[in-house]
Amino acid sequence: MATIDVLNLSGEKTGSLELADEVFGAVNEDLLWEAVRHYRAAQRAGTHATKNRKLVSGSGKKLWRQKGTGRARVGSIRSPLWRHGGTVHGPQPRSYDYGFPRKKLLGALRSALASKLADGKLTVVENFDLAEPKANAFRKTLNALQVESTALLVDGAHQNRNLELSSRNLAGIELLASNVVHPYHLLRYDRAIFSRPALEKLQDSLKKSVSKRRHHEEVAS
Repeated sequence: MATIDVLNLSGEKTGSLELADEVFGAVNEDLLWEAVRHYRAAQRAGTHATKNRKLVSGSGKKLWRQKGTGRARVGSIRSPLWRHGGTVHGPQPRSYDYGFPRKKLLGALRSALASKLADGKLTVVENFDLAEPKANAFRKTLNALQVESTALLVDGAHQNRNLELSSRNLAGIELLASNVVHPYHLLRYDRAIFSRPALEKLQDSLKKSVSKRRHHEEVAS
């Protein structure tokens, strides 16, 4: 079982945390790709639209009589055959979201955490208790934690107002609760910084999902 150092906000080691092999043991790149593709598809606005013959402007009057002119018959100037006419089978507002099994999502989350650990980009702090909501002071804290580029901050589900106010104006920094972290978030940012309670809670949840899956497989076999 691997371990990771737990730091304080000054970057000093205060302890260690054991990491479960079920969660941090392996990286499935194919599963990560699927999870990211699903997340990005769900984020698409899907508001594109074209006007069909019912929506384009123009009179609905028949332009000339049906027979006797020697010209092709025509019913409306809004016909798709005419310039400025309606569009046939054009894109319409839609959702790009699709079903993604929860087991796959949890597996991708385990892989994303394992990938961050393997790359040395996972940091655990004892807590995010800040004395005051100051962006400059928190920037110094990130420097002490050796954050040189972008970073994802993960805290517990309870609201940490000082942390929220201190981090929201810093470029490349995003704060999330542990119960809404997605593999896409972990892969998008260079560093992932968890508070100890948040990582312990997430790890326990992922371990339970592995245990349930193994139990179902044993029953099925």
